[in-house]
Amino acid sequence: MTLTACYAAQSDKSLLEPFKIERRKLGVNDVQIAIEFCGVCHTDIHFTKNEWGGTHYPVVPGHEIIGKVTAFGAGVTHLKIGQRVGAGYIGGSCGVCTSCKSSLEQYCLEGFSTIFNSPSKDPGGFSFGGYSKSIVVDKHFVLIVPTGLDPAGAAPLLCAGITTYSPLMHWGVKPGMTVGIIGLGGLGHMGVKLAHAMGAKTVMITTSKDKAMTAIKLGADEVLISTDLVAMQSMVNQFDFLLNTIPGPHDYNHYMNLLKVDGCMCIVGSIGPTAELNTEPMVYRRRTIAGSLVGGIKETQEMLYFCAKHQIVADIELIKMDQINTAYERILKNDVKYRFVIDMSSLS
Repeated sequence: MTLTACYAAQSDKSLLEPFKIERRKLGVNDVQIAIEFCGVCHTDIHFTKNEWGGTHYPVVPGHEIIGKVTAFGAGVTHLKIGQRVGAGYIGGSCGVCTSCKSSLEQYCLEGFSTIFNSPSKDPGGFSFGGYSKSIVVDKHFVLIVPTGLDPAGAAPLLCAGITTYSPLMHWGVKPGMTVGIIGLGGLGHMGVKLAHAMGAKTVMITTSKDKAMTAIKLGADEVLISTDLVAMQSMVNQFDFLLNTIPGPHDYNHYMNLLKVDGCMCIVGSIGPTAELNTEPMVYRRRTIAGSLVGGIKETQEMLYFCAKHQIVADIELIKMDQINTAYERILKNDVKYRFVIDMSSLS
């Protein structure tokens, strides 16, 4: 039995600490990856603290995985030993429902499985994530990392990148459109970079005047301060699309009048109940409000090639594995610009 070094939480009250896990034996369609970098997402904290319920302990978080192929099964023909690859939030799906057949595994009608904390063939019966030295992943859910992308900066593309890219693509963002990115954090900074690269007039919408210059450097054409009611009024009916990345409950009504006729605001940050929605701005301008959840494997691969073409990666702070608990504390204080990434070479 070969044990893999990792960091795990043993309960919702415990810190992440060194641990050993056993990975499943390599199957015909499996790929073994030596993990180089793993991004840190707020979702990892939700699972570690069991804030969404259903966490199975011990839990090994991590779903923004970049590494190199070290072995694969006989059914894997498109990869090479030593090739740099990635694995994201989705670790499995039914493969036969209408969503899966449309390359929309994130909307699998049977329910997709996550790269960690999902029932699996792994020893112990549940999947373990990327805060570890290696991982075994089904070939369908392994992504090719294009040459030229910084591997550490590319790790958050597998969550923050695809979470923002997917709705921008679905709603057809292109030159000539005006797009607002609401909230400048891990998701928002990626939204600015991607919308700008797609050729849209990109407006950063934030409560903080202090973030204005940073937003411009990231690619925003303009900055709209959402607490400035005069400025907000001047932008009524100006936006084709709003990407709302605010991570917690808030009043969506504050932004609806910014949309043009047939404009859409897509929610990617907040999950769950929120303020009561006023339908009047929707009815009188045929506006819509929608949601989006990461992206399918095909689209995630397309996103990686798009980012390589435009040299887009996340703005990151690289940390060692033993700094993870401090990183969690800092995330909760919004003290990171804009994603932590773990250098897994620091884990022995």
